[in-house]
Amino acid sequence: MSGDDGEHTDGDADRFATHPDWETTGGWHELAGGDPNDELFGHVVERIDLGTLADTVPSAVLVGEPYDGAVIGRKGAREAPPTIRRSLARTKTHHFDGGPIDDVADLGDVRSLVERLESDAVDESVADVQADLEETTRLVHETDALPVFIGGDNSLTYPNVAPLLEAGSVGVLNLDAHLDVREVDGDATSGTPYRQLLEAGLDAYACVGARHFETSTAYDEFLRENGGAVVTAEEVGDDVVEAADRALDSMGDVDRLYISVDCDVLDASAAPGVSAPTPGGLTTRELFRLLRLLASDDRIAGFEVVECAPPLDREGQTADAAARAIAHFLAGYTEGRR
Repeated sequence: MSGDDGEHTDGDADRFATHPDWETTGGWHELAGGDPNDELFGHVVERIDLGTLADTVPSAVLVGEPYDGAVIGRKGAREAPPTIRRSLARTKTHHFDGGPIDDVADLGDVRSLVERLESDAVDESVADVQADLEETTRLVHETDALPVFIGGDNSLTYPNVAPLLEAGSVGVLNLDAHLDVREVDGDATSGTPYRQLLEAGLDAYACVGARHFETSTAYDEFLRENGGAVVTAEEVGDDVVEAADRALDSMGDVDRLYISVDCDVLDASAAPGVSAPTPGGLTTRELFRLLRLLASDDRIAGFEVVECAPPLDREGQTADAAARAIAHFLAGYTEGRR
């Protein structure tokens, strides 16, 4: 835990580890190469520990969360963090409007989740995993760097956001085909995080990119009774700028915003490697522009990409979209603060 003076202890640094699959790549710099004029994320992202993070304060810090024990449908999201990193490492840092992205660090993956990859803890509840993870995400939020969580399944959204509820008002914009406000029936799932957050005191919630015929009337009514908003995939397709404005307007005057991307917000043709691919979703171009617009808001306090499942993917298509979603979000975040 953090010391009384707010500094991190050596035990806190042990909360992060190198994912075994990522270790085999040799890391960020090893994956970067080619034309020396092509500055890639692999050139600029630096591995960092929690103690150093508190001193150097990069603009953003990556945190891997390899876990898919709460997935309702097809599993595979536990393999996403190293796969998305590989794609991001080979992505160029230049954005035409925002210029080059730099000053990004990587804490590695949450050690407790890496250890679970090789454990036999099949009886462990999702609620226990969420509670354990929340202690780690709280430490990341206590730094001045923007957390970028790379999931993992959607159940992790709850511990990623929950520490923010401890001070000030918070809103979440969830880019997702589904509302994810199912009732917790015995244990949390990848379909319950926003009900959990609303019941814990979340001040504002909007689902952006929601699809018709992908939710129930009961969950839609629950959302609206709790002040939530829905911007459908059709509305995003009609006008991305207006959709972004509507989403931000629905957040009111909350102090901080958290943005989540469930990869199934994309059309199945663009993101086959997800737990529940369906037609009628966003194009990658729509998603990327939407993210840049949302990220420019000066209240941003965290970002995540979840539900990318590499074993279900086709030629890395979904992982590439997830990596570029991170790049576009960082471009909007950087440009909005220049």
